[in-house]
Amino acid sequence: MTDTINPAAPHHLPIFIPPADGTDVFMSVMAVVLVVVVMAAGLLFLRLHTLPERMAHKSHKLQFEIVAVLGLLALFTHIHLFWVMGLLLALIDIPNFGGTLSRIAGSLERMAGIAPGKGAADAHDETGVVDGHHDEIPPPPRPIPRIVPASTTRT
Repeated sequence: MTDTINPAAPHHLPIFIPPADGTDVFMSVMAVVLVVVVMAAGLLFLRLHTLPERMAHKSHKLQFEIVAVLGLLALFTHIHLFWVMGLLLALIDIPNFGGTLSRIAGSLERMAGIAPGKGAADAHDETGVVDGHHDEIPPPPRPIPRIVPASTTRT
C-alpha cells in the first residue's frame, strides 16, 4: 500500500472519517453520549413513574401504601391506568376517621363500664369464640343508664 491519497479523493476529509492508523474518536464520543442519554432517559422515566408515590409520601397520606402498590403494578404490567389511579389517590385527601371513631369507641366503653381499650379484647363473635377459645356467650352488657333531668318546677 502506498501512503499517497487517491487523486479522486478530496484533499480535505470530514471529521467523521477516521485516519487509517488511528482510533475512531467520533465513534468513541458517540458511545459515551449514547450511554449517558440512555441512563438519563431511564432516570427520567423512573422519576416520572414514582411521582405519585413521592407526592403521597411527602404529604403523609393515609393511602401511601395503596399508591405505592399501584405504582408497582403499573411498572410491571405496563397498564397506565394503575399509574393514573395512583396519581389521583396521591392528590386526594382521604379524611382520617380513625381518631374520631376511637374517641366514639372510648366513650361507649366508659358508658358500658369497660376499661378503656379493653372492649375489643373481650368481644365475642356469633360462634362464641373469644381470642381463639370456645366459651359460652356472655350475657349482654348492662343497659346504659338514662339521664333524668333535674326536677322541674312549674309556676
